[in-house]
Amino acid sequence: MRQKRKYFIAERVILIKRSKIRELFERASKMENVISLGIGEPDFDTPKNIKEACKRALDEGWTHYTPNAGIQQLREAVVEYYKKFYDVDIDVENVIITAGAYEGTYLAFESLLESGDEVLIPDPAFVSYVEDAKLAEAKPVRIPLREENNFMPDPDELLELVTKKTRMIVINYPNNPTGATLDKEVAKAIADIAQDYNIYILSDEPYEHFIYDDAKHYPMLKFAPENTILANSFSKTFAMTGWRLGFVVAPSEIIKEMIKLHAYIIGNVASFIQVAGVEALRSEESWKAVKEMRKEYNERRKLVLKRLKEMPGIRVKEPKGAFYVFPSIKDTGMSSEKFSEWLLEKARVVVIPGTAFGKMGEGYVRISYATSREKLMEAMDRMEKALSEL
Repeated sequence: MRQKRKYFIAERVILIKRSKIRELFERASKMENVISLGIGEPDFDTPKNIKEACKRALDEGWTHYTPNAGIQQLREAVVEYYKKFYDVDIDVENVIITAGAYEGTYLAFESLLESGDEVLIPDPAFVSYVEDAKLAEAKPVRIPLREENNFMPDPDELLELVTKKTRMIVINYPNNPTGATLDKEVAKAIADIAQDYNIYILSDEPYEHFIYDDAKHYPMLKFAPENTILANSFSKTFAMTGWRLGFVVAPSEIIKEMIKLHAYIIGNVASFIQVAGVEALRSEESWKAVKEMRKEYNERRKLVLKRLKEMPGIRVKEPKGAFYVFPSIKDTGMSSEKFSEWLLEKARVVVIPGTAFGKMGEGYVRISYATSREKLMEAMDRMEKALSEL
């Protein structure tokens, strides 16, 4: 009888953890009558004008390689965008077009971190940052985000974590998973620390246009342009998750090195998708659609908050950004993972345990309201019924 072959896998890949978000999503997909409030993906379709621009590009022959850094038109559109929305001046040489913000953050870690470097990563935080650090053979050091501080880093606490080995600080606002936004004073304080200690800031900003009430977004480029590597994406803003289109803005010396790595990973983002990106950034029709999406998300946000506040065992702080709520489930007596598993079995509702995003997420779950009001109402009804029977 033939022996089963043993495959040798690189240790850096073995060290990567499977995303808990994807695990729950796949588990739920095998069950019937499940409502998922798990995956952070817009339920809106990509605006029609963007899709039409992509079709035209194909018909016009945009089916070949492009420059590694991206087509000139799209890089120029990114430059125009930051001037128009934030009055920030950048050059085309400061921009590289990437396969989503995922690739953008990966390029930053691989281009700027050496083995043994330390990178300060919020806790809780989006799942990819720690795994990217591992691949770069860097050491993740977690910055605690606390509910009583509106899930913002405490600059004094952050400063205490800085050592001679600290090379990078990761910032992600509006925040995934908490929905928090970053106050201007805190953003400036982080920028000051980065400049004083010659540390890079990797600022991941894909939710910048989904902010509510009196909240404002401040791109870190405003406060520390020489230290900031800004990763952004078309995925959330224009409901283009499947298109895999994003960009990085950074000092030109860094962009040059990123282009070399990017060239060996994917070569270039699909040419016709880049053309659609130009349409997305420059067309008033696109921005009208974004405004409508933001209005609808806000209504859903208020709906979910109202219902959660009425549920036994749940406490919730009002988020001002992204499309997530991060309620405390501590009063139920269950851990985050146990609560998520219990809710899936008992109510057929998927929420993500806070511990998927770090140890500080214990006692919380992430709820995405990027789904229809009808589904949200049904999910809230199921949750409330299950909690009332505890």
